[in-house]
Amino acid sequence: MLSTAAAAQPTKAAFKFDFGPGKASPGYQQVLPTAVYSPTTGCGFDFGTTVSGADRGGKDALKGDFVTSDKPFYFSVDLPEGNYNVTVTLGDAQGASSTSLRAESRRLLLQKAETTPGKFITQTFTVNIKSRQITPTTTVQLKPRELNKLDWDNKLTLEFNGVHTCLNALEITPAPTAVTVFLAGNSTVVNQDDEPWAAWGQMIPRFFKPGVAIANHAESGLSLGSFLGSKRLDKVLSVMKPGDYLFIEFGHNDQKEKGPNDGAYNSYTERLRHFVSEARKKGGLPVIVTSTSRRSFGPDGKIVNSLSDYPAAARAVAQQDNVPLIDLNAMTVKLYEAIGPEESKKAFVHYPANTYAGQTQALADDTHFNPYGAFEIAKCIVEGIKANKLGLVKFLRNDTPAFDPTHPDALASWSWLDSPRSTVVKPDGN
Repeated sequence: MLSTAAAAQPTKAAFKFDFGPGKASPGYQQVLPTAVYSPTTGCGFDFGTTVSGADRGGKDALKGDFVTSDKPFYFSVDLPEGNYNVTVTLGDAQGASSTSLRAESRRLLLQKAETTPGKFITQTFTVNIKSRQITPTTTVQLKPRELNKLDWDNKLTLEFNGVHTCLNALEITPAPTAVTVFLAGNSTVVNQDDEPWAAWGQMIPRFFKPGVAIANHAESGLSLGSFLGSKRLDKVLSVMKPGDYLFIEFGHNDQKEKGPNDGAYNSYTERLRHFVSEARKKGGLPVIVTSTSRRSFGPDGKIVNSLSDYPAAARAVAQQDNVPLIDLNAMTVKLYEAIGPEESKKAFVHYPANTYAGQTQALADDTHFNPYGAFEIAKCIVEGIKANKLGLVKFLRNDTPAFDPTHPDALASWSWLDSPRSTVVKPDGN
């Protein structure tokens, strides 16, 4: 249970937690290993995950004790909509630790942080919490698959995952002046909740310093039209402030729409311009992103365009309306061809039967990425941010190296520990 001071507290927007069974640091709320999340307490370990505690003593009450586990665990805190600075302190006075950190629906914040005995690290990230509510009478129209997504509930959930995570402290404070990068897109952009599916939108937070929050409003199966129809653009505009960004990537599902006004140079172009103009009316900064290529190799080992005129139409709108363009379609073609027709399967959801629970048949999907593929594509987005000299460049983390899609990272160097949740159900769209 939480310490007496933390139990049954009303919902608030700032917290300072000291984890472990030792003496709590002054000004911090103690969180014992037995603290289980409930709407009454408003915070605690969640989704049936458990931890143990250790107390090393010493003069530093904050770092002298911690909670730990060799399995992933979740910690949730009730929070209203907004941007928050989230600061974690990790380490063990007597042992080594290793931690990756993900927020909400597997948004990557900290890839792999290792400490030696007696060493500690403190890292801060800016995280967005979103709500379905637009006005008192209107809400985002969610798909059934979204109703249980961690991105859409009323709390911040952090996933701690590592060989030996040692969590000392957690601080959460509102960050109302942070720049928000809103993402509008489909399954190649969305925060995928479950292994082994992933998209670049949930990997991109890892590359930003505090001061930038990624608000991912993408969803699987959406086109520009269905994003509008489900009131997602209305939602984005309702919380956008001057200086925020709107990254727009569509095409995969738009090309399947066959109405009399549909097509790359008809409704698709018109709607892209609508997104751009509406963002600009709010003082926002739109960025057009061409669609990721599908893994569609021809007999010559080169990618065959499966997206018709949609990438070209997006380029034309960007040029004609003076909108920054990240040509992700061109970059992903280079990326896949560099990896090769067979090896590139390892960037997508291609897995033999029984790799994941309940998976009785092989998975072979040439549109949706696994975490490795999504991470490589997020690096392409970072290069697009640099090439366009967006103001976001100054917020890129110092450990963000240059990336050339013709020279992708070797899969052998990739590190990813699976989150507890997995599914064999393919995301909407293709």
